[in-house]
Amino acid sequence: MTHSVPKAPPYPRSHLLAASGVAALLSLALLVFPSREVEAKKTYLNLELDNGSEQVVQEKDDLRPGQPDGDRQSPFATRLTDNKNSARADANKNNEDSQPTQATDPLQKSVTVANGDTLSTVFSRVGLDANALHEALNSSKEAKRFGRLHVGQVLDFKLTDDGKLERLSSRLSDLESISLNRSDKGFAFKRELVKPDVRTAYAHGVINSSLFLSAKRAGLSHSLTMDLANIFGYDIDFALDIREGDEFELIYEEQVVNDKRVGSGNILSARFTNRGKTYSAVRYTNKQGVTSYYNADGTSMRKAFIRTPVDFARISSKFSMGRRHPILNKIRAHKGVDYAAPRGTPIKAAGDGRIQLAGRKGGYGNTVIIQHGNSYRTLYAHMQGFAKGIRTGGSVKQGQIIGYIGTTGLSTGPHLHYEFQVNGRHVDPLSQKLPMADPIARSEKQRFLQLSKPLMARMDQEKATLLASAKQP
Repeated sequence: MTHSVPKAPPYPRSHLLAASGVAALLSLALLVFPSREVEAKKTYLNLELDNGSEQVVQEKDDLRPGQPDGDRQSPFATRLTDNKNSARADANKNNEDSQPTQATDPLQKSVTVANGDTLSTVFSRVGLDANALHEALNSSKEAKRFGRLHVGQVLDFKLTDDGKLERLSSRLSDLESISLNRSDKGFAFKRELVKPDVRTAYAHGVINSSLFLSAKRAGLSHSLTMDLANIFGYDIDFALDIREGDEFELIYEEQVVNDKRVGSGNILSARFTNRGKTYSAVRYTNKQGVTSYYNADGTSMRKAFIRTPVDFARISSKFSMGRRHPILNKIRAHKGVDYAAPRGTPIKAAGDGRIQLAGRKGGYGNTVIIQHGNSYRTLYAHMQGFAKGIRTGGSVKQGQIIGYIGTTGLSTGPHLHYEFQVNGRHVDPLSQKLPMADPIARSEKQRFLQLSKPLMARMDQEKATLLASAKQP
């Protein structure tokens, strides 16, 4: 005899829907919250540069000899590098780094600031509450400097026997330290500056990829490299003229503390060979206290106009009377030069003058027009915005920042449209011969040569020694 097995009653539809929802949530959780092993495989990019803690390593330039000028890349082309040696495998390491370390005295503690730290979290790690933080930070206007933390900064605490803050100090750089000390009247802020020794140094480099990389290999900081380019910016267009094999050398000031280089000062003399032609420069302060750079013979390096109003930008369009407009799509004279650069790049006044316009101008967008004396006029268009103090009717000095690269008006991308006029006629600023500034006064020529000749002689000697050592096996 056969017995039929009764079928299990079907689950209610609501139960099946609930079970499906729970399964979906579990799957989503596994996707969103990876396991500890997966977390440990995350890679962090470390962005570095010479003069900051979170910057970009400027590595490579697309400089290729013989490449058309209009397609050349900036000599300061950049790329990001993934520095795996400094990658943090686990975010908890930040917390470990920021834990207070104790000296022999239990009342003295130090905390290294980690990513995400605030002064409040740092205070709590050494056992100080919000009231202690408020008392210290609001004791004076200067004390608020302790609130501007950066990763890696060390804060040193000294506590009283009853656990109150007695002293807070931090070394901001090799040259500057700040501290707060408790007194009967509250906290007293103190800032200490170390005066560095100044000595002179020599550097030499040959460009085989970019000015920046060659200068870095020669031991120059980013700011010194910029100074070097600005000195020769009247004669050399660093967006167009730099070639592989160009050479530079300079004598400059170094700031030293306890035999450690902590900064750089002025360039005292320099030489730059571009396309086989050598330019020289000597820093000189006249009897009126005015400092400028002059050629070794005393003629001025400074001219009435600088070659390019944007540092190290790429020329994207040259002066032409028959260019097809990229937006209007018709032949239209391009009475200027376009410099392509990232949005927000500073734009400099090409010379001293008075601002005729700082505002909107049709297809030019945000525009500045500067009148230089009676004969010369320059125009700067498509700006993102104007620098502080730049307004119609005001005056500007050569090299002063007047605005920033943008795409306002009829513009297909961020760039500066720059025009140069002589007696009301548009001319090509790349080919225009620039008027010279005054040379060394005759009454100071002998004094200048007494400074110039030893500097030039030292560069000759240093270079000869360098070349001789390079020939040795």
